[in-house]
Amino acid sequence: MTGWLLLACAACFALKLAGYLVPASVLGDARMADAAALVTVALLSALVAVQTVGGGSAGAGEVVLDARLAALVAAAVALLLRAPFVVVVLVGAAVAAGCRALGWG
Repeated sequence: MTGWLLLACAACFALKLAGYLVPASVLGDARMADAAALVTVALLSALVAVQTVGGGSAGAGEVVLDARLAALVAAAVALLLRAPFVVVVLVGAAVAAGCRALGWG
């Protein structure tokens, strides 16, 4: 176990060091900025999807449809209606609470 931890630490350090060794001309390229923006959106979308329908550690690979999905849909609708961020969060929380109160999720 300790060996794996040390290997992970070394890999993280090497990745960080590689970032410092990339020439500035590569980092200043417009294509690199576009790629970084797209990767950020893709990773955040994947995180939301996994946290919304993921079954947790006990059900690895299991898709669970519960109150989280209803809350996400309600929040997405609020975003499409251009609601402020606080309202979007409150709508999602209220829908999740309502679904759970009705016994779903």
